[in-house]
Amino acid sequence: MIRITLKGGAVREYGSPVSAMDIAKELGAGLAKAACAVEVNGEVTDLRTPIEQDAEVSILTFDDEAGKKAFWHTSAHIMAQAVQRLFPGTAFGIGPALDDGFYYDMKYTRAFTTDDFAAIEAEMKKIVKEDIPVEKRHITVEEGRALFSDQPYKLELLEEYAAKGWDLTVYTQGDFTDLCAGPHLMRTGTVKAFKLTQCTGAYWRGDANNAMLTRLYGVSFPKASLLEAHLAAIEEAKKRDHRKLGKELGLFAFRDEAPGFPFYLPKGMVLKNTLIDYWRQVHKQHDYVEISTPQIMKRTLWETSGHWDHYKDNMYTTVIDDEDFAIKPMNCPGSILVYELEPHSYRELPLRYGELGCVHRHELSGALHGLFRVRCLTQDDAHILLAKDQIKDEVIRIARLFDEVYSLFNLPYTIELSTMPDDHIGTEEDWDIATAALADAITSIGKEYIVNPGDGAFYGPKLDFHIQDSLGRTWQCGTIQLDYQLPGRFHLEYTDRDGEKQCPVMIHRVVLGSVERFIGVITEHFAGAFPTWLAPVQVCVLPITDRAAQYAKEVAARLEEQGIRTETDLRNEKIGYKIREAQLQKIPYMLVVGDKEMEEGTVSVRARKEENSGVKPVEEFLGQVLDEIRSKAL
Repeated sequence: MIRITLKGGAVREYGSPVSAMDIAKELGAGLAKAACAVEVNGEVTDLRTPIEQDAEVSILTFDDEAGKKAFWHTSAHIMAQAVQRLFPGTAFGIGPALDDGFYYDMKYTRAFTTDDFAAIEAEMKKIVKEDIPVEKRHITVEEGRALFSDQPYKLELLEEYAAKGWDLTVYTQGDFTDLCAGPHLMRTGTVKAFKLTQCTGAYWRGDANNAMLTRLYGVSFPKASLLEAHLAAIEEAKKRDHRKLGKELGLFAFRDEAPGFPFYLPKGMVLKNTLIDYWRQVHKQHDYVEISTPQIMKRTLWETSGHWDHYKDNMYTTVIDDEDFAIKPMNCPGSILVYELEPHSYRELPLRYGELGCVHRHELSGALHGLFRVRCLTQDDAHILLAKDQIKDEVIRIARLFDEVYSLFNLPYTIELSTMPDDHIGTEEDWDIATAALADAITSIGKEYIVNPGDGAFYGPKLDFHIQDSLGRTWQCGTIQLDYQLPGRFHLEYTDRDGEKQCPVMIHRVVLGSVERFIGVITEHFAGAFPTWLAPVQVCVLPITDRAAQYAKEVAARLEEQGIRTETDLRNEKIGYKIREAQLQKIPYMLVVGDKEMEEGTVSVRARKEENSGVKPVEEFLGQVLDEIRSKAL
């Protein structure tokens, strides 16, 4: 008998091999209709795959990430099949699922454009309506060469896969066959709603020496209502695009003269400095000391740290006095040099160095994206030197700091544990100990995590904190990286209780990720309407007439005395126009003053979040705003 353990622990027994689809049908027609793929003993595969021995089985639907990927993968094939029908002779590259849809790279006698979308979508609808079965089969190299004789990119992949000894499989749906590992849906009719979203140029295999292909992007769903909600969210995201808001609100800019290097404008500097002031405040409360280390240091340092061998392609280098130097891409070696300046005792540990270090990384031009991906960034680093038996308590302490910061911005988060990559330094034993320490710390405080195999840093495992913004999008910001290797490479020491020399462990951690990236995230999260404590301009005073101009100045001066960032709009414009301008600048409070307010010593308050807050004495409004700023209320 074959014992199948289902999600939740229920067990079913079968006298012969059974497919996941057969199991889904037994469990219910609804599940069978919604099923996209299956997880068998932790491996995602097709619903059509026969299960021939005892296994743990979980049927995956569109609600599961892996199920969604299978759904989008098949959607990419449907798009490619439509293109093949409409544009015979098209050469196909690859067509994977993404985190938010799918794409397919292809080359025709001309580049495809958005003008082709309507025809392609219409043909995709026909393919979906035909409800074509998707069939999988294994092939030999010779069969593959015959199948893809007119597909140069598929032939290249075929030969590469064969040379690596990989299993060769193809998926066929009607008149379209693709070299693919899957998994895929059972039929094309499952894809009920879809839309092509954009097209770009893409070099074959990302190499500028290769041919330029057209990359067609799309997204699809099992229900039309889900597609409509998705498209609405995209439109909302466009309104919140931090690059657009950064320009409109005068926060930051980019210039062709310095690609990937942001220019902070006056209001942007207020925002950045306010965020940094908060960072310093919270780190002081958690017993960190702040340091600053040089921007440029010798090659020998980076060789010792391992960055020269593992990260050189992303580093900017220079020559000074006939010696190789590098502009730092990371702050950790500088913290190590600070630690080395004097001897240390176990009584000092954990020693927590915080550094708002400016680092430079050579990112490919195609990867640059506003403040999310830049070549110069302020990393809110901390490097903690500690004893091995202090790891669990320290990781708990860091996780609580992260929770405090993210909660302030109303950013829920999930935690991901990344384990040892192929390109690593150190023994597997050290890696196992370090990984277990991180996992134990998180579970001990009642938090959950998911495992991301093989994605740790080259020197140690890490915990990544993925925050979720107001649109439900996730961003990787915080990270905790445990490092047994770097302190040993630099021969760091401390004296233990017995007077013996020991090598400390290092924890690398950031909470914001980088100041730039975090500003981009919260700009979109708040749609530019920052909470009052963070807003570059907190109050704008608007006189109705010239007679009230002097009173407006006096009100503004009183607010500024208390540290409230205030502007006064003295332009000869109608009050409605001034209010609208202040609203467009997303200023939290507008104080309208005229003859009556001037006589009574009051202000007419208009809050950004509501039409009118009423007339208040200046001191009453001042007290309310100061309380809001001090408490950092949202």
